[in-house]
Amino acid sequence: MNNIKKIALNQLGYGFIKDLPKGKDEYYLRNKQNRSGIAYRKLTALEIEILVRNRNTSDDWGTILVSNEFNPELVKNCSFFGLIRIGNLENSCLSFSDLIVPIGIYNSTIISCDFGNNVSVHNVNYMSHYILGNEVIINNVNELVTTNHAKFGNGIIKKGEAESVRIWLELCNENTGRKVLPFNGMTAGDAYLWTRHRNDALLQQKFIELTDNQFDNKLGYYGKIGDRTVIKNCKIIKDVWIGEDAYLKGANKIKNVTINSHPLAKSQVGEGCELVNGIIGYGCRIFYGIKAVRFVLSDYSQLKYGARLINSFLGPNATISCCEVLNSLIFPAHEQHHNNSFLCAALVMGQSNIAAGATLGSNHNSRGADGEVIMGRGFWPGLCVSIKHNSVFASFSLLNKGDYNYELNIPIPFSLISNDPLKDELVIMPGYWFLYNFYALARNAWKYVDRDKRKYKTPIFEYGYLAPDSINELMTSRSIIAKAVATAQLLKEKKAPIIDEQKLLALGATLLKIKSKKEIDALEVVVTGFENSKRKAKLIKSYDAYHMFEKIIFIYGMEAALKVTENKKGKTVISTLQQTKLSATNLNWTNIGGQLIPQKNVDGLLAKIKNNTIDSWDQVHAFYESESEKYNSRKDNHALYCLENITEKPLSKLSAAQFINWLDAYLEIKTDITARIQNTRAKDYANPFRKMVYENEAEMNAVVGALEDNGFINDQNKALDQLKTELTEIKKHLKVK
Repeated sequence: MNNIKKIALNQLGYGFIKDLPKGKDEYYLRNKQNRSGIAYRKLTALEIEILVRNRNTSDDWGTILVSNEFNPELVKNCSFFGLIRIGNLENSCLSFSDLIVPIGIYNSTIISCDFGNNVSVHNVNYMSHYILGNEVIINNVNELVTTNHAKFGNGIIKKGEAESVRIWLELCNENTGRKVLPFNGMTAGDAYLWTRHRNDALLQQKFIELTDNQFDNKLGYYGKIGDRTVIKNCKIIKDVWIGEDAYLKGANKIKNVTINSHPLAKSQVGEGCELVNGIIGYGCRIFYGIKAVRFVLSDYSQLKYGARLINSFLGPNATISCCEVLNSLIFPAHEQHHNNSFLCAALVMGQSNIAAGATLGSNHNSRGADGEVIMGRGFWPGLCVSIKHNSVFASFSLLNKGDYNYELNIPIPFSLISNDPLKDELVIMPGYWFLYNFYALARNAWKYVDRDKRKYKTPIFEYGYLAPDSINELMTSRSIIAKAVATAQLLKEKKAPIIDEQKLLALGATLLKIKSKKEIDALEVVVTGFENSKRKAKLIKSYDAYHMFEKIIFIYGMEAALKVTENKKGKTVISTLQQTKLSATNLNWTNIGGQLIPQKNVDGLLAKIKNNTIDSWDQVHAFYESESEKYNSRKDNHALYCLENITEKPLSKLSAAQFINWLDAYLEIKTDITARIQNTRAKDYANPFRKMVYENEAEMNAVVGALEDNGFINDQNKALDQLKTELTEIKKHLKVK
């Protein structure tokens, strides 16, 4: 039976903190939280008389304190219990959008609350232990309550509570083996570092300590509602901390949640939403029937249209709508819009787009609920894709429509992965994006930068497709392709396999250099370790991919060379490059929540956490900022190192003639890329099956826009023209005898 107790009426609103520190009253934390600066006084006899006449009641009128500009005529039909403090009330209205309401407190039950100046509170059935800012509107709310053990979504425990009540996020794995504690201000990088290194017990304990140290364990903190926040037509709001200028309308239930909001980054929660045990970042949009339980929603992200987000972390500038996402850690710029897509037990490293019907992570295709999927930056599965745990994908992998019934490990980035059902083979086309869809690749990189709504773009999130992580994968992939081609050639010639990896690599590189595209494409190039099956996994377009990867690595390096020599002329260009001190210490990089950081620096951070040199999350975040400040110069260093590697020519011995040759090659590649970007899009205008739904070309252009009006393509062409001018100017000042 329900445990219902009777307490004396005069106790309602008192005893919020049972075990008070010596010399403190039960309002000591409340007084610390209330920073309004309002000077309160007791009610006058006339004010009490007016309040009574307006059908207000109080257990003790002496516990209602008000400011000097308090107007008792604007408080009607309310019941007050405990200590109540009310600021100025002016005889006017507050207007927000289409809502216009009189200032004052009407038709509400209020228990131990503080009100800022000129609030408008109407029809709140039960409001307990909240501190309201100035010009707050609360209209038609069933329950607005804070308990004395409120944690506001943070994964902490209060004094006297059992460890079992602590809230964890079970990320990346359904069996709780990678669980982390959520906290206000948690970044995707924090969550990533915590979910890794699970065998390091000391480090894991330090992460818990960092989180506990962010907060104290005292009982008795009040809920807060920031200035100008509007709450209307909501049912249950319990243990919720709400920032400034937030807008909550029609929510069913919000419990144990922090909602960050700011005048420059307003957060909204809309109709039918149910949010339990979570953190909501600045500038978020949550509306139309979403369900979120045990979650972190980073700044400027969206949940909408019935989405379900459970035990998951959603990174900044990401959108999830309609679908279901469980036990996942998602980095910035993720898009998932379709009701029949499913994501579970996944690490998604950003710039991803999940298509309709994609089932990524159902553990019903594994022996137990302990599988995981790791998806590199730019992961795009096609329609109705299903994959099996465990699987790992390199950056910018594209999965063709199909059921992938075996575990996959795809180390080659920018690949198209397909099933060949007739031959029962896995087919990988390395470099698909470069070869056939450069328009989408380049436009997406631009799009993610454009959609980054952060006011301050730090730390730097890497949205470019050419970056230390993807370039390192390209370097490795050229070796994979070369060795696979060499093996295929040996099999064709019925020669004994070469065991020595370096000799095999050298043979493959030679074959790809001296043989024609037709000869290489005629080989059956098979790779091992890409799929956990006995069927063949084949590479196609190996010749094109190998040489395209070389070009891509080359332009990555050349762009850095042009950057470090910017505003220099003549011999100073060459001398600058010759004198550049390249370091081989920052060659291995890792993606920490969308921010690329050298692995050795990450290892140093973890070591400092373990030895208490770093003992707060604020210091961890300061590390991210410091690394972000150094990112561009380190990226340039990495790019120039790759330039030396791919050209096999050290910069210290670079001549003007050689650099001119590089500039010509660079311009040729950039011209080709610009043409590929335009040609990719032009195919859509020439395809008769795309054109057949329009009466004529004029109608097609009216609907989709004319090709010549494509702003992105026009920008690419302008950039190419500017580049030609710049390179001509550079070469003019490089005098070669």
